[in-house]
Amino acid sequence: MRISILARDVLPETDGVDGPRPDSTEDGVQGFEEAFAMQITTIGVDLAKHVFQLHGIGPDGRVVLRQKLRRSQMMMFFAKLPPCLIGMEACATAHHWGRELTALGHDVRLMPAHYVKAYIKRGKNDVADAEAICEAVTRPTMRFVAIKTREQQAVLVVHRTRELLVRQRTQAVNALRGLLAEFGICEPQGIWHVGRLRAHLEGETIPEPGRRTLMLLVDQLDGLERLLVQVEAEIRAWHRANSVSQRLAKIPGVGPLIASAIVATVADASAFRSGREFAAWLGLVPRQRSTGGKQRLGRITHQGDAYIRRLLIVGAQSALQRSKEIKQNAWVQGLLGRCARLKVAVALANKTARIAWALMARGGVYHQAVLPAA
Repeated sequence: MRISILARDVLPETDGVDGPRPDSTEDGVQGFEEAFAMQITTIGVDLAKHVFQLHGIGPDGRVVLRQKLRRSQMMMFFAKLPPCLIGMEACATAHHWGRELTALGHDVRLMPAHYVKAYIKRGKNDVADAEAICEAVTRPTMRFVAIKTREQQAVLVVHRTRELLVRQRTQAVNALRGLLAEFGICEPQGIWHVGRLRAHLEGETIPEPGRRTLMLLVDQLDGLERLLVQVEAEIRAWHRANSVSQRLAKIPGVGPLIASAIVATVADASAFRSGREFAAWLGLVPRQRSTGGKQRLGRITHQGDAYIRRLLIVGAQSALQRSKEIKQNAWVQGLLGRCARLKVAVALANKTARIAWALMARGGVYHQAVLPAA
């Protein structure tokens, strides 16, 4: 099998907008052997489901490779290629390809897609994306995403499944409440009041065939509850077997669910220079609109992993209500005296994220603050 590289119709002399392209290689169709002799140092890979676009440069920065590969050709091509730097956007399949290509001896680096976007010159297509990735991966200030292990991704599959089941349960409850409201039945919101909705279906309040149809929603809710119990049991079992997750669970407002999600998501805590950088990655810091030496802070950025951010805020709200340590914390009480409760929960979630980073990056165990004597 031969793969064409830098054919005449692939690299035209000009793109009609930016002038002639830099000279990269002689015209002609080349194969595997010629590509390996070119001493490719950096390759940008635009990932897809079936067809992958490659863009490679040599030691002098000149383009020596621009080629499409089918999925079945990927491993064959990179297995014969000498070790080089490979850049990819951190998408759904990036961690799989990162592990596979790293095993072949290549230096694989994943980057957030919105960081790569700035390097696209004009027009978005596979060729331009691969070129932008190749350019971005060589930047000294680029921030990279640590490659997750198969075990970490397996745990995240459990979390994503739980999140899906919770959404489906919420949809079913909302549908049941809305349909019963058509008959003048209105009950408080919340999953805890589903029993009240179910009780109205046991009498003659709802005529047939409406009652039988609504019972199907009730049966669906029961099935979702059983599935949620199984999924959460899997999360607790993994949590008990992971020492890092157990250490994180000792932080107020962090339980097995939050701890396992953080450990499975953060492949390498040392990738963050500080706890504040980790909190910023989760979107728990104010958005800045500062200029002219004036500091202007707004709401939180909401960037980064929305799932962990939501769990941390919910855990912080629970800690404000139930944790004796948090209730007697002078810093928290000071915030409650001058800020809304939800804003205090976000600030506490930020602090919790910093503590979690310290435990993962530096080791150690969380020690409960010494409370003053009553």
